[in-house]
Amino acid sequence: VQLVESGGGSVQAGGSLTLSCAANAYTYINNCMGWFRQAPGKEREGVAQIGRYGEATYTDPVKGRFTISRDNAKNTVYLQMNSLKPEDTAVYYCAASNICPSIETIDGWNHWGQGTQVTVS
Repeated sequence: VQLVESGGGSVQAGGSLTLSCAANAYTYINNCMGWFRQAPGKEREGVAQIGRYGEATYTDPVKGRFTISRDNAKNTVYLQMNSLKPEDTAVYYCAASNICPSIETIDGWNHWGQGTQVTVS
């Protein structure tokens, strides 16, 4: 297993959660890391991406509410989610890529975790 997500759970609207994604060194080093999500009946969509040097990109639905960060000493990426809404309910996936594709597409993201459920009520 190369990417392992944790931190999902159930929270009330307006609350916060922090997701973690632990990677092995081979998957993490020199890679862009991203978070995606998939709600029931919907396609997987991008949430946030962080580059090798910490540059972050967010998709419109989460801008101003979510923060992506990485701890290179721990080979771990985080997604801090604030002001959660019911429409944020989804399975959240961590992904990695050595070509740093756009967060607007799943194409080019060649390593995926198993996902962690986030439910906002």
